[in-house]
Amino acid sequence: MTALDAPARRPWVLAGFFILAGAIGWWAAFQLTLEKIHLLENPEAVLGCDFSILVQCGKNLESWQGSVFGFANPILGLGGFVAPIAVGVALLAGARFDRWFWITFHLGVTGALAFVIWLISQSIFALFTLCPWCMVVWSVTIPLWWSLTFRNLAEGVYGDGPRRVGAALRSWVVPITIASYAVIAIIAQVRLDVIAYL
Repeated sequence: MTALDAPARRPWVLAGFFILAGAIGWWAAFQLTLEKIHLLENPEAVLGCDFSILVQCGKNLESWQGSVFGFANPILGLGGFVAPIAVGVALLAGARFDRWFWITFHLGVTGALAFVIWLISQSIFALFTLCPWCMVVWSVTIPLWWSLTFRNLAEGVYGDGPRRVGAALRSWVVPITIASYAVIAIIAQVRLDVIAYL
């Protein structure tokens, strides 16, 4: 058997992470959708995710920021988080995707990250709340983007030039993700004084 005949190495860790991140994100979006339906049925309801004036999802769901495209934002998550699950399962099954696919997938996840960053800013600076289920969505979207970005760079999706950068940073996904979380936590603390509500 030649090298060309050898089976391709399957990215077990990356595929597993895609599935896990997608499943967690989908579950959070599902819970937010249920809470939104509950609010529509009873506008005076106290939601299960409303823990305090600071940590709650009711204010977020009822705001215009909670329905940017004319429908509840969690519906985007219900559809969008299926993608990393599907890609992860396909990779575990041995699928190999063309360059255009990885670029398209990366564009989708980049759009999700941009939307999450905007939602974080709106929560902290406009609504003055931290929505629990929203934070779960943030917490999986951020490492999803970092891991996919470094994977694409390392695998030459964007040419040979960035390969070394991607290969060097691939093992830094966890520390970079933790640093990203820390930046959000610091901003939230400075703006909202989160510790005082604990």
